[in-house]
Amino acid sequence: MLVSLALLALGALTAVVGPRLLPRADWVEREPVVALWVWQCVVGAVLLSFALSMTFSAAAAWQAVRGHVFAPAPRGVVEAYALGTHQPWSAALAVVLAGGGLWTGAMLTREIRRAAARRRLRRGELLVRAPLLPGEEPGEEPLVVLEGERPDAWWMPGAAPQLVVTTAALRRLKGRQLDAVLAHEQGHARARHDWLLHCSAALADGFPGVPVFAAFRAEMHRLVELAADDVASRRFGRLTIALALVELNEHRGVFGPCPTPDSELPRRVNRLLTAAPRLTAGRRLRLTAAAALVPVVPLLVAFVPGLSALG
Repeated sequence: MLVSLALLALGALTAVVGPRLLPRADWVEREPVVALWVWQCVVGAVLLSFALSMTFSAAAAWQAVRGHVFAPAPRGVVEAYALGTHQPWSAALAVVLAGGGLWTGAMLTREIRRAAARRRLRRGELLVRAPLLPGEEPGEEPLVVLEGERPDAWWMPGAAPQLVVTTAALRRLKGRQLDAVLAHEQGHARARHDWLLHCSAALADGFPGVPVFAAFRAEMHRLVELAADDVASRRFGRLTIALALVELNEHRGVFGPCPTPDSELPRRVNRLLTAAPRLTAGRRLRLTAAAALVPVVPLLVAFVPGLSALG
C-alpha cells in the first residue's frame, strides 16, 4: 500500500511542479518541438503514476487482482509490497483512480467523435463552396482554392488531408510567402498536431480543476504553431513567414492596440523577427533524454521493492 501512496503522491507532485517550471524555462520558444516532447512526457508521467497506483491499490484490496498482477512473481516479491494490509483504503483508492481512468477514456472518445463530426461538417461546407468537377473524387486534390474576400489558409486533417486557400490570400501573399504558408500547414499535418490538440482538450475538459491539464492544452495550442512556424522559416526564412502571417491576419485587427482572441499572433511575428538562436544539438539531446526519463521515475518507484526482494 505504501507503493500506491508513493505513486499517488508522485503523480500529484509532477502535476503541480511541471506547469510551474516549464513556462519559466528560457529555451521553450527557441525549441518548441523539444518543449512539446517535454510536456508529453510530464503528462504521461502523471497518468502513468495514477495508473500504477490504481493497479497496486487494486492488488492490495482484492486477491483476484493480486493473483493476476503477481502471478509469475516469487513469494518474496509479493511480501515486499505488503499487499495484505489496509484493504479498505486500497479498495477506495483503486475505485477512485479506476473511475478517473474510465472518465479519461470517455473524454478522449468524445473529443475524437466531436473532431470527426467537425471535419465532416467542414468538408461538407467545402464541397458546397468548391463542387467537384466530373471525374474528381472527394479529398483527391491536396490543395483547394476557394473564392473569398478574406485572406485565409488552413489545413483540414483526416485520411486525405487538404490545404484550403482563399483567392484573397493568393492575391495578398507575395513571392515565396504562399510557399511559406503551405510549409507551415504541412508542418502541422506531418507532425500530427491535431492528435496532440485532441488529447490535451480531452484531459482539460474531463478534469477542469486540474491545472496541469489546463496548462497542457494551452501550451499545445501555442507550441504547435511555433513549431510549424519554424518548419516554414527553415525552408523560406523567418522574414518570409512573418510577413505572410501579417498579410493573412492584418484584417482581423490582431496587431492593433486592443487585445483580441488571436493576440498570440503578434508574439509569433516578433519571435520570428528577433531570430533567437537555436540551442546546440547537444543541449537539445540532453533535454530530450531528460524528459524521456520523467515517465521512468514512477516505473522505478513501482518496481524497486520487487527488484530489491529479488536481489
